[in-house]
Amino acid sequence: MSELTHRPMAAQIHERITRIDPGPRDFSALSEVVRKGSRIGNERLDGDDHLNEVIPKPWGMEFRIYVDDFIDVWNLKIDEDQATSMHVHPRKLTYLLCLAGQGVTDTLTDQYPVGAGSILRIGGGAFHSTRSLGPGPLWLAELEAPRNKFDLIRLRDHYSRENTAYETEHADVPELPAKPVSYLPQARLRERSPGGEFAFSIRAGADIFYRRRAADLFHVPLGLTGVVTGEIDVLAPARADDRRPALDQYYLSLVLA
Repeated sequence: MSELTHRPMAAQIHERITRIDPGPRDFSALSEVVRKGSRIGNERLDGDDHLNEVIPKPWGMEFRIYVDDFIDVWNLKIDEDQATSMHVHPRKLTYLLCLAGQGVTDTLTDQYPVGAGSILRIGGGAFHSTRSLGPGPLWLAELEAPRNKFDLIRLRDHYSRENTAYETEHADVPELPAKPVSYLPQARLRERSPGGEFAFSIRAGADIFYRRRAADLFHVPLGLTGVVTGEIDVLAPARADDRRPALDQYYLSLVLA
C-alpha cells in the first residue's frame, strides 16, 4: 500500500482539495452587508420550480444536475473573461469541481487557480468569486449542502447585482426533464448538460470500482455522512484518484460526454 493509503481519511481529503475557510475579513464584510439590509432567502423544497430549468447568468449559465432533500449539484458555464459576483453563502458548504477550462477563484484575501480535475471546498461564510481565464468557457460542478439556492449575498458584482436575490429568470428545457430516482428519497436527476458536453448518472460504488471509465471526471457520494460532517469525500479520477469507492454507496457520476 502507498503512504497515502495509511494516512487518516481526513488527511487524505485535505491533500486532494483546496480549502477556503472564512476569516476576520469575511466576518466583517458579512456583518456590514447584513447591517445594510442584505438578507438570504429559503428555498421551498416543494416549489420554486424555475430552479429546475436553465438559469441564464450575465457571465454564462447554470443548470441543476441533481437534487435531493440534503444536497444540490449544479453545472456552471462561465464564459471566457467573465466572472461570478463576489458572494457568500452564510449557511451552506460549497464544493467547486472543475470539469474543464482554466480559471481562478478570488476570496477577500487570496487567489486560487482552478483547472480540470481541481476541487475547492468553500466553507459557509467565505466570500468568493470565480473567473474564466480562457481560452473558452470554464465548466464547473457546484455541490452545495444543505440544499438552499437562496442562501446568497452578493458583495460586489461586475453586472450591478449587488445586494440582489437569486435570479427568477429561466429558460425552459423540456427535452431535459428532471427524472425522479426511485431508490433515493426525493431525488431528481438530469442526465446531461444542455449542450451535451457532460453526462450525469447515479452509480453504485461497486459499479464504479469494477467498471472504471476513461471519461469519468468526478464521483460525488450521495450518503448523509459527508453532509453531516462537512467533509464530502468526492472521488476525482480525472486527477488520477484511484481510491476505492465505498461499494455499498451510491454516487453521482460526472462524465465527459
